[in-house]
Amino acid sequence: MTAIDDRPARLGVRTSRWTRLMADPAFQARCARIPLLRRLVRREGEAMFDLVAGFCHSQILQAFVRFDIPAQLLDAPSPTAALAQRASVPLRNMTLLLNGAASLGLLRQRRGLWQLTTRGAALAGVPGLQQMIAHHDVLYRDLSDPVAFFRDEVTTELADFWPYVFGAGGVADPAVAQTYSQLMADSQSLVAQDTLDAVDLGRARCIMDIGGGTGAFLAAVGARHAAPQLMLFDLPAVVPAARQRFAQAGLLARTIIHAGSFRDDPLPEGADVITLVRVLYDHADDTVLALLRAVRAALPRGGRIIVSEPMTGGARPTRAGDAYFAVYCQAMRTGAARSPAQVSALLVQAGFGDVRIPRSARLFVTSVVTGVNQS
Repeated sequence: MTAIDDRPARLGVRTSRWTRLMADPAFQARCARIPLLRRLVRREGEAMFDLVAGFCHSQILQAFVRFDIPAQLLDAPSPTAALAQRASVPLRNMTLLLNGAASLGLLRQRRGLWQLTTRGAALAGVPGLQQMIAHHDVLYRDLSDPVAFFRDEVTTELADFWPYVFGAGGVADPAVAQTYSQLMADSQSLVAQDTLDAVDLGRARCIMDIGGGTGAFLAAVGARHAAPQLMLFDLPAVVPAARQRFAQAGLLARTIIHAGSFRDDPLPEGADVITLVRVLYDHADDTVLALLRAVRAALPRGGRIIVSEPMTGGARPTRAGDAYFAVYCQAMRTGAARSPAQVSALLVQAGFGDVRIPRSARLFVTSVVTGVNQS
């Protein structure tokens, strides 16, 4: 095995003098006594402590959600004792939890009553967010030994939680399909909103959503645009729930549902826009490339592909993309969170042209990349 020479000087990169000084405890102590530098030292220290305490913060958040406190306080403010009684939690422990939630900006106490802050109300109102938080115990167990996790020495539970990524056979049972489809659908509204704000689908003739689950994204498209015909392509196990959703939304008459797996079955033709919403990051590059080529073959000349999913920051890592979604995808063991540049490169490799990255309102919700079949 060849030794890796990682000395910065050999690579032409040197640690800055300021960085070395900040790593010196004696320098930090001196800075703490200088008014102009005191604020910087305190800010960096607080930020470091937030990183150290992050796991406790996430556990407070999960308990806060699992005890259904947001919903209770959304109805009316409540005293600690009432919340403790409803949750069957000792008063002392509920006080601990509520004070922790208040420190995270979720609650405030006035006249002995707890009430939601704006942040806490957003937690209660964002569709699917509480469900995602509640299921994080699976991810936490996968990360309980982070060294083993990053060495690929862990058999992760998330790989079993999302069985569809291994192929159609993994979700032959409708009950299993319901597990992931409901979670995806609950959190789809924000993704759909930001995607439809980033791209204009009003002139589309027919829009096909591949891997669209129970049709949450297409239902949002249908609610915003009256003209396009809607097509859904996904596994047979999710078809009944999708048909029910379209019927309830009054969209069944303009919707065609195709049951199949893009791994094993040819894609239906007839759409001039094909969307892949939170699909690519579930799969490895070879699977993604095969899918993109199949999409291009199914599109007419001038037809568009729209990819929408959370993405990494590429050369400028982001917390949402690189410290959450990338790790989550790694725990799934099948795919990878990619940067917009990486998705763009895959589109070009699959034969698409005019590849663009529209501005996304909230990168922690989704990013969008589009391409055109120019052949």
